[in-house]
Amino acid sequence: MPIPVETFHLDPRAPGTLQARIQQVVAEGILSGRFRPGEKLPSSRRLASHLGVSRITVTLAYTELQANDYLTSRGRSGYFVSDNAPAPPDFGQRAQRQDKVDWGAALARRAQAETPFDMDRPPDWAAYRYPFIYGQADRSLFDHANWRLCAMQALGARDFDALTQDQFDGDDPELVSFLVRHTLPRRGVHVTPDEVLITMGAQNALWLAAQLLAAGRAVAVEDPGYPALRQLLAQTGSRVTPLPVDADGLSPQAIPGGTSVIFATPSHHCPTSAILPRARREALLARAAALDALVVEDDYEFEMSALDPPSPALKSLDTEGRVIYVGSFSKSLFPGLRLGYLVGAAPFIREARSLRASVLRHPPGHIQRTAAYFLKLGHYDALVRRIGKALAERRAAMAEAVARHGLEVAGTQGQGGSCLWMQAPPGTDTGAMALRLRRDSVLIEPGAPFFAGPEVPRHFYRLGYSSIPAARIDEGIARIAAALAPGQAGG
Repeated sequence: MPIPVETFHLDPRAPGTLQARIQQVVAEGILSGRFRPGEKLPSSRRLASHLGVSRITVTLAYTELQANDYLTSRGRSGYFVSDNAPAPPDFGQRAQRQDKVDWGAALARRAQAETPFDMDRPPDWAAYRYPFIYGQADRSLFDHANWRLCAMQALGARDFDALTQDQFDGDDPELVSFLVRHTLPRRGVHVTPDEVLITMGAQNALWLAAQLLAAGRAVAVEDPGYPALRQLLAQTGSRVTPLPVDADGLSPQAIPGGTSVIFATPSHHCPTSAILPRARREALLARAAALDALVVEDDYEFEMSALDPPSPALKSLDTEGRVIYVGSFSKSLFPGLRLGYLVGAAPFIREARSLRASVLRHPPGHIQRTAAYFLKLGHYDALVRRIGKALAERRAAMAEAVARHGLEVAGTQGQGGSCLWMQAPPGTDTGAMALRLRRDSVLIEPGAPFFAGPEVPRHFYRLGYSSIPAARIDEGIARIAAALAPGQAGG
């Protein structure tokens, strides 16, 4: 029985080449049981006409499916579903399910935050004309060609073991070596390979640190601060004390007695961009020593110091091994990479490695080796310079537009980065304002989720500029200013 040509549809939003998408449609039809062995497919000419593609594209897709034994060719009769094609399992008639589980009572622990730390960012954010959002990659800046070449090199026979073997709790030695010899020394951090652990991004590194160090203990965090960190700490049962941040960051004197772990972003505070001065860094280490406490340093975006040279990491001043250092390539490369690293004393790293192995073994070997090549061949440094130049241009456009339209910057502008921490007039609900701005194709991030506690200020917001072209910044800021005009900014 021939398969009707009307059965075939291509989603214009689906990724991949036309040939790959046609292969996928046919394969899915076979794997789902809709297309059965022996059934004839439409001719390449007819399917090409129906889909609006070239005949050679359909022919190549059929040929590839035949090579993989999904299809078979019968002389001049055309293509048929192969008798050897993968078949879906037959489990008989599906029983009707009626879920009677009370999941509110069944869950031993709740992992979902009341306020999502992604600030309810729409999944189609790239379709907005003025996306002032933080932490997304700019396709126009990323070196896709060289990343692809490095990925292909990592697929070669020479790197077969790194790609295919279960390293259990090991890391790619090429990547670790580059971190130890090049990346970390730039931050003033000098360690040995047994003091480094590769993680699935900074989030995974913070989770490992929280699980090993903070469970059931007194912990100090910055307020405002990284919302996802508070969620991680809540899951460990730690006793969290939020500490206010001023123009110079966290005040060491405010850390209460009995604190066991201090989580901080001294080189680029989240979200205000405040930089902890040298005197405060030394005071923070002295306070940690007096409390016999540890410090977890989240050192993100240090490569994006477009205005001033980056200050050395807090870890570089640590002479007692108290600082656990968290780094990531997610901001400088792309967030979907999910590749970061944890640096600390060897006994701590051994425990972190064991905990990581019990959850995810290790980050994929191919990703680690691809990143190692991208770093070693100089592509990463070239990319950082290109991104830094673009961010400096956008930063200047942001500063000019903010001043022209009378908006108020609440955070510091001293070291660059890729966002501004802003302050609206008192009484403004920036959460409600953000929803109104979406209708005007403008995205901002409300500031309330950055604060701890039930009663938080709602007139702060964050403007990222890593994903918006400089030419659109002024008009986007103008639309935000219009939304803040008297009569428009209320909750």
